[in-house]
Amino acid sequence: MVSGGYTLTTSNLKIGIVGAGIMGRMLAWQLMNKGHDITLFDKDPIDFGDAAAYTAAGMLTPYSEIESAELMIFHLGMQSLKLWPEMIKQLGGDLGYYQSGSLIVSHAADKPDLDRFNQQLNFKLEQLALPDDESTPAMIEQSKLAELEPELSDRFSQATYLPNEAWLCTRCVMRSLADHLLANRVSWHAHTEIITLGNHFVEVKNRRHEFDWVVDCRGLGGKPEMPELRGVRGELILLQAPDVRINRLVRLMHPRYRLYIVPRKKDDLYVIGATQIESADSGPITVRSTLELLSAAYSMHPGFSEARVIETKANCRPALANNLPRVETQPGLIRVNGLYRHGFLLAPTLAQEVVQFIAGAEESNYQNLFRRVS
Repeated sequence: MVSGGYTLTTSNLKIGIVGAGIMGRMLAWQLMNKGHDITLFDKDPIDFGDAAAYTAAGMLTPYSEIESAELMIFHLGMQSLKLWPEMIKQLGGDLGYYQSGSLIVSHAADKPDLDRFNQQLNFKLEQLALPDDESTPAMIEQSKLAELEPELSDRFSQATYLPNEAWLCTRCVMRSLADHLLANRVSWHAHTEIITLGNHFVEVKNRRHEFDWVVDCRGLGGKPEMPELRGVRGELILLQAPDVRINRLVRLMHPRYRLYIVPRKKDDLYVIGATQIESADSGPITVRSTLELLSAAYSMHPGFSEARVIETKANCRPALANNLPRVETQPGLIRVNGLYRHGFLLAPTLAQEVVQFIAGAEESNYQNLFRRVS
């Protein structure tokens, strides 16, 4: 693939990446591993900030998403699901990565939602004609559920089991990526406001930086250049629940959301999420959302009644009209945005595609991702 006739195939390119969320860090790490000279710019500190990645549960669940998302999300997610284990090994340390599968359940009143999920899941998987080892979701009865998650079997008579799905600790991954980038002398401009950026340059206060390529990964921060971006608010709660023993990611069918419980498997911690509200408001969690999330958790397991609320989080995910990611390209400038609520699921594959584009690859496995902009 080429961008307007501007093809660079040499190694050790100077590349500036604006935005150090999961997309920016993942891309910086992959490009660094290819021998390029990377400079990162971000308005936040290195260890925390407003990036949507810090308000994410870290679910790697392409099967669960297939019911409501476009098939592109499934394909990108399946590729990332294959990439993550090797990346975890390279990053090292305990990154809270588990590939124990996920369960989809519903209360009796919401069983039609579960039935509809299963119908859509089966229909789309039949269309894809995946190899047997990649198409193993199963509808299980109470006896099998009791084997997998004994503490859920009293309240749910059946479930959909998606054994290939995984999750990870988002903060652990963000920290590990930062450590690797800094250890390899990536230049990181934290607390840095961007004045403007464009083809081959990033301008900050009192200085203009020149690059072979600039990659804009700012999420909603890139809205001035991508006005079609919108914010989708998400809220979640971190609970400490010593009376609960759930070992897999669990999603509960809900009239308004697909609520989930993600076990951290450390210190009795569980992430409860997430709302999905069409709003650019990133303020604190609302009473309504708090009540809904906590009530849903209690309805799934009575042990959550004595849980401690450790933290609440709210943020806005960057989304385009079709809720699909997009890679816009010009000579010397690439914009990667619209990851919506799939940041950790999509980032490895999107980064891989951008790395190949910069290397001058003529074709992409996901050609529809790319849009040339004059």
